[in-house]
Amino acid sequence: MTDLTKVAVVQAASALFDTPKAIRRAVSLMQECARHGAELAVFPEAFIGGYPKGAGLDSYVGRRTPQGRELFRRYFDSAVELDGPELRELGEAARDGELTVVIGVIERLGYTLYCTAVTIGPTGQILNIHRKLMPTGSERLIWGFGDGSTIDVVDTPVGRVGAVICWENYMPLLRYAMYAQQIELYCAPTVDDRPTWLPTMTHIALEGRVHVLSACQILRKEDIPAELEPELPEDQQLALRGGSAIISPLGELLAGPLFDEEGILYAEIDLADQTRAHLDMDVVGHYGRPDIFQLQVDRQPKQPVTWLDNPVALAGQGGVHTAKAPN
Repeated sequence: MTDLTKVAVVQAASALFDTPKAIRRAVSLMQECARHGAELAVFPEAFIGGYPKGAGLDSYVGRRTPQGRELFRRYFDSAVELDGPELRELGEAARDGELTVVIGVIERLGYTLYCTAVTIGPTGQILNIHRKLMPTGSERLIWGFGDGSTIDVVDTPVGRVGAVICWENYMPLLRYAMYAQQIELYCAPTVDDRPTWLPTMTHIALEGRVHVLSACQILRKEDIPAELEPELPEDQQLALRGGSAIISPLGELLAGPLFDEEGILYAEIDLADQTRAHLDMDVVGHYGRPDIFQLQVDRQPKQPVTWLDNPVALAGQGGVHTAKAPN
């Protein structure tokens, strides 16, 4: 008898500069996924905190403006902390729906923002986080760089889950590191809505012999705050048009792509299909050539400050932070 797992990919609009509204929207969508029997729900990149497409923050080489700094402050205030009330609310919704959830958030840590994918288990606990290693282009102005300590695949009730965010999927060595951890459910939260994205996802499914679940945002012109001044033609109503999809380990399209509207894609998958697909391709096994090619991954957290005078370790997501011992 085949054991099937029902999975969901959510394609929806976020709420820029209104995190409470984004949380309510995420909770409602999680409830809908649970009502339809899904055990895993994947949300887009930056769904909580928002993706400020087209925002230049009045920043130029050698010059910033007070207006741009104020816009960054608003974006910063919309971000969430991993131990904050927003993620606790999402955890409660995951627990109530007995869902495993992968969702993109803008994470605030100190005075730096990260584009982060959070994996929440059906008990409501955070199982894993992944901070985007390489923000693309102007994203580097607003987001920090993740390090190797969050390149993880985690066991969940639905299988081994990992997340690779948007254009990280064009980093071959990162993909290879995920395959080496025996990932089964390859989650790709994104805001790339180009037609070229689906071939990329299909290639990854075939290359890694994995189920790929890609979730992209919808971003309507009416949802973009006026101060971001989106440069869209007058007759164009969407700044992001989606393109979400679910793909099998042999590159078969199981659901999607969905364009130009909000919606939830569902598919029933058999994890044993991954084993079947590995008959003739295992890029980190019998199809590899370690005598020629080897990958070394540094998974140590990189901290900007280390206190050497009798430090006391403080547990923290994504690494160990240290502080001076009390007198």
